[in-house]
Amino acid sequence: MQTLQQLINDNLYIDYFCRITASFICGFVLGFERKVKQHHTVGIRTLILISISSCMLSILSYYMAATGEQKGDPTRIAAAIVTGVGFLGAGAIVNQGLNIRGLTSAAITFAAAALGITCGAGLYMPAATVLVFCVITLVLISNLETKVFPIEKRKILKITVSSLDFDEKKIKAIIKSCGITIHDFDLTYSFENSTMCFIYTVHSPDSLDAKDFIATLNKIEGITNISLSKN
Repeated sequence: MQTLQQLINDNLYIDYFCRITASFICGFVLGFERKVKQHHTVGIRTLILISISSCMLSILSYYMAATGEQKGDPTRIAAAIVTGVGFLGAGAIVNQGLNIRGLTSAAITFAAAALGITCGAGLYMPAATVLVFCVITLVLISNLETKVFPIEKRKILKITVSSLDFDEKKIKAIIKSCGITIHDFDLTYSFENSTMCFIYTVHSPDSLDAKDFIATLNKIEGITNISLSKN
């Protein structure tokens, strides 16, 4: 009685179906993780399409090499997949003010293509191993990274005061007490209104309550305006 592996090897279409199904599962798992994390630049459908398309092109590449019907180097197809996915990955990266988002999504896009190529080559164990490590990285290591290195957002804090004698140390004390790190500092003065504006480029923790922070700063006498924005 034929084993499952022998049956797959003897029937080319079953073999191709298994490869495409494996690439579908890889794309689905990675896309599902992105949706759970609420990253909307890439999703389930996007990564499935990338994975199965890469798988199909990989199968085509192997078929051309095996039959010898086409001249040239069939491995160029796999190289072209990597180039094309690079453009898709770049599209997933979004610049939001001073913050850059989508780098992980771009890396996952590349991983989906790599898994699709691997499944297309019939290398199921390497594909399954990489998929498991991808999930571990995205779920377990992501949680560990968040605990050890809390997520920080880069923002611009502008504080306008009405007096040249204002003590800036009071502002810095409150900023540090709220867990905010000052990255850069600028100062502007308006001769027309006789007001001074402190401009801080800061890294704020993801857990920062902006309303409480501004309310605390507002208690300092002499402050006339406060602005906290992404750019």
